[in-house]
Amino acid sequence: MRATPDSMPTLFKFVITLCILAAIGYGAMLALVILVEPNTAEISERVPADRINPKPQ
Repeated sequence: MRATPDSMPTLFKFVITLCILAAIGYGAMLALVILVEPNTAEISERVPADRINPKPQ
């Protein structure tokens, strides 16, 4: 049985497919880092006094 130029081993196809999917995922993450700007805002929350100094039981 002779290998033809268009026949490719299954493991090789699997590895190439994983590499392509990894490259797409990496590119998507890189695009998010470059293109998306996070919103920054100051946040304050009141903490009740009984949570800071609990009464002894």
